Amino acid sequence: MIELFGYTLSYSTLALLFVAAFFIGMAKTGVHGSSMFAVPLLAIIFGGKMSAGLMLPMLIMADLFAVKYYHRHANWSYLLKLFPSAAVGVVIGTWLGNIIDDEVFRSVMSIIIFISLAIMLWMEKANKENIPDYLWFAILMGTLGGITTMIGNLAGSVMALYLLSMRLPKNEYIGTAAWFFLAINLFKVPFHIASWHSITVDSFLLNLLCLPAIAIGAWAGIWVVKRIAEKYYRWLVIAMTAIAAAVMLV
Repeated sequence: MIELFGYTLSYSTLALLFVAAFFIGMAKTGVHGSSMFAVPLLAIIFGGKMSAGLMLPMLIMADLFAVKYYHRHANWSYLLKLFPSAAVGVVIGTWLGNIIDDEVFRSVMSIIIFISLAIMLWMEKANKENIPDYLWFAILMGTLGGITTMIGNLAGSVMALYLLSMRLPKNEYIGTAAWFFLAINLFKVPFHIASWHSITVDSFLLNLLCLPAIAIGAWAGIWVVKRIAEKYYRWLVIAMTAIAAAVMLV
């Protein structure tokens, strides 16, 4: 066992923490869905709500790497539609997080994501080219994204569904997601500190210890994405989103 910043961790647990950090970095630079493997790892080690607070600064660190690399590719027209409703969703999620059972929430979200994926796959197979670029759709997905990112850092799948529906090119998809999550994750910090008390000085110091693993994961994500053709990248995100939804049910 080892004592770190008020945490008592075994060496194997510390190794799992670094693995989670690696997946978070990788997810933010394009291998979307891989961060979902980090969610259950951190929940097992630290518990539901506390793991969400511990994960948030790690996500922000990874967001900074992603924004640094992909910042010129963001589509701001979609971001401006998403931000207001996502902020409202964070407020709702803060309230729900105090009254809803984590397992019930994860199961409901998993079912919603599977249904949405089924609709998307039907559109792909039918070669539906109409893009559902409606304001109400952006508001709905933004609100769901805000709620899910606050309660369990689960908004990656929700945003994947929205941005895939907009049929954004690979780099534009990653850049738009990077700016969205950097902004919304920074917005979440005061709620975690003041309402949930899930971010502390000790937890942040533990986050800093994970920075090298996050950086390596971010580099690995960039390396992988560069080697995936545009037409295959879309299917990679769909597959990773499906796996992430399945992980929520476990």
